[in-house]
Amino acid sequence: MAFNLKGRHFLTLRDFSTKEIEYLIDLAAELKRLKYAGVKPRTLEGKNIALIFEKPSTRTRCAFTVAAVDEGAHAEYLGKGDIQLGKKESVADTARVLGRMFDGIEFRGFKHETVEELAEYAGIPVWNGLTDRYHPTQILADFLTIKEHKGYLKGIKFAYVGDGRNNMANSLMIGGAKMGMDMRIVSPRELFPEDEIINTAKEIAKGTGATITITDSVDDGVKGVDVIYTDVWVSMGEEEHFEERIRLLKAYQVNMDMIKKADENVLFLHCLPAFHDLKTSVGEEIYQKYGLTAMEVTDEVFESGHSVVFDEAENRVHTIKAVMVATLGNQ
Repeated sequence: MAFNLKGRHFLTLRDFSTKEIEYLIDLAAELKRLKYAGVKPRTLEGKNIALIFEKPSTRTRCAFTVAAVDEGAHAEYLGKGDIQLGKKESVADTARVLGRMFDGIEFRGFKHETVEELAEYAGIPVWNGLTDRYHPTQILADFLTIKEHKGYLKGIKFAYVGDGRNNMANSLMIGGAKMGMDMRIVSPRELFPEDEIINTAKEIAKGTGATITITDSVDDGVKGVDVIYTDVWVSMGEEEHFEERIRLLKAYQVNMDMIKKADENVLFLHCLPAFHDLKTSVGEEIYQKYGLTAMEVTDEVFESGHSVVFDEAENRVHTIKAVMVATLGNQ
């Protein structure tokens, strides 16, 4: 069944029904199939896409660019130093200028209010590439990956382990509720999700058959799960909190002992980048200061047969393409 999402913004999965999310995931799978077959529908022919990045990124930038080019659009990267967003020009004025020149806007940055204001004033579809509150394009890629490997989403036992109040935990909880999952946030109590997010997810779950569990017990949280998901312990812009987060989250590191508590065919997912070894300057710095050879996930798990993180990374392209095609395409 097709859905008419043309002209819609994509700011958070809260704004989309279960059927609409399923449609975007299925559309992404079809666009992926076509790409592998060498078929290019080019449904964005002649479109111009503005990519606003307050925060740098590998996957989000590359995925939006490749997805746009595959479908015949031109993507223009606008980094922090390229425009005057919020500095010499207000967000509203910037939105109205870009809305006269482009057909769609992607925003990746800090405050969720910024992407909401862009959407309010631009007059064209605006897509959230990440804010402090939500990361909805990542969730679509996560769910496509799970569906590819497990064959279904409703009823999946899903444990997110780590910082329970960040944008990934928020988005996974809302997305899991929408898709009828057994969704578990496994986190120290100091980092439990906000009550508003929990209550929203539980309200959604009443209509989808999902269950929402918030626990500080690793044993209870990951027992028998189909998916274990984690994220970095410190988000971009919060680097001063490393010592505190290491203290709180060290017991929540995803290692093989944790994997063994889950289903024997458990999938490991991570939105990346991951601090699983000492091959980065940050990883080496943390090792020198705190003696950790890995942070949120061990190298043994990251490189194991349970890990589907690079399938997940690739699927950013296909799911982002689905969002742009559905909301902007020349169908």
